[in-house]
Amino acid sequence: MAVIKHVKGKLPLGVLLFISYLGFSQAGQQTYTTRVLEAAEIDLLFSYYDQDGQNAAVTGGEGTEELTDATSSIVVKIPMNANDVLTVDVGISAYTSASSSNVNPLDGNANDPVSPFIASSGASRKDQLAYFKPSYQHSSSDRNTLWTANAYVSNEYDYFSIGFGAGYTRLFNERNTELGISAQVYLDKWNSQYPIELRGVFFDDRITGNGTYNPQFTEFQDETRNSYSISLSFSQILGKRWQGALFADIVSQNGLLSTPFQRVYFGDVEDFFIDDFQLADDVERLPDSRFKLPIGGRLNYYLNDVVVLRGYYRYYMDNWGIHGHTASLEAPIKLSDKFTLYPSYRYYTQTAADYFFSKEGAVSTLEFYTSDYDLSAYDANQYGMGIRYKDIFANTKLFSFGLKTIDLRVNQYDRSDGLSAFIVTLGTTFVGN
Repeated sequence: MAVIKHVKGKLPLGVLLFISYLGFSQAGQQTYTTRVLEAAEIDLLFSYYDQDGQNAAVTGGEGTEELTDATSSIVVKIPMNANDVLTVDVGISAYTSASSSNVNPLDGNANDPVSPFIASSGASRKDQLAYFKPSYQHSSSDRNTLWTANAYVSNEYDYFSIGFGAGYTRLFNERNTELGISAQVYLDKWNSQYPIELRGVFFDDRITGNGTYNPQFTEFQDETRNSYSISLSFSQILGKRWQGALFADIVSQNGLLSTPFQRVYFGDVEDFFIDDFQLADDVERLPDSRFKLPIGGRLNYYLNDVVVLRGYYRYYMDNWGIHGHTASLEAPIKLSDKFTLYPSYRYYTQTAADYFFSKEGAVSTLEFYTSDYDLSAYDANQYGMGIRYKDIFANTKLFSFGLKTIDLRVNQYDRSDGLSAFIVTLGTTFVGN
């Protein structure tokens, strides 16, 4: 009971027993339950992502992958009563991409050179994504059962997504064991944007090549994409210093799984250019169904009062031929009651999808093909460092909310195919009085 917990150690034993007796005996009319969330919380989150590479899928596996993305979001958690919490997550992501600008490399200035390694200055170089994600959580009075429900909607220029899901968690064995299951559904729709040269009748007097540029291109008829997933989790406290978890996801997708603006160049078709920019033979074509199965686990070890080791491993496979392995280690170091460092390292490796071909590696007689290097074979390393400031008394105020935590994390990501990225995230949590 919350009342006893707060006064224990400050009152004589007889008084404590008397309060306990009153809490259980007054005709069942008065009980004391610790609230799931004592006060409203607000999380303010910001991230900045910057990448570059030389294998852009928009230009058939060869070209600049330069991209910057800034995302801001606000997450508000509101206790509805002792057992229920409503969470509302709203955010917007704005990006500028040299790669996506080359969906239409001709919409810049007329005198600009046209090249897959040079960004177009036209409107297609940038876009915004906005999303809204509410969720509701209900805990049983004994805090051993948890139900959740959520919804999701997002929109950007060429893509709309709506989703919903639910979850159930049960704690056993004096809360040393936890089982969870959740399900999620996304119903998405493309507003297909094809490379400029594949949109109807295309003519430009700068085209060079043998013969006449006349690609055999057909638009996608179905622009929907549906995703269904079931997640299973099991966690167990293994001892005073060890805690482990196992998890698995079963994911099924169907519909338009190709990206309509990603070019493909065939090895058995004549090449045509405008300046240094090669015109598309087709866009990527991928199967209309995909099955994914990630399985993994976590193992945390409490080394001492200063250091905790957090290990993670995941195996991934799908029916497109990709097999992947992820391993990571994070070692939070407690510098003081208020400051904690978070050094981390993550390694990933995968095989190529059955349908991946480098530039001009595919031929026109194939049914499926892509030059998206995200579906190629590669290794990746990510190095990170973070720092957290925690004020348990929330002394610093913003209006009527006290500052609870500040998190700053920096990561460097490098892939064996040349892609490199730099990520900065900043998060703050404020709690109401």
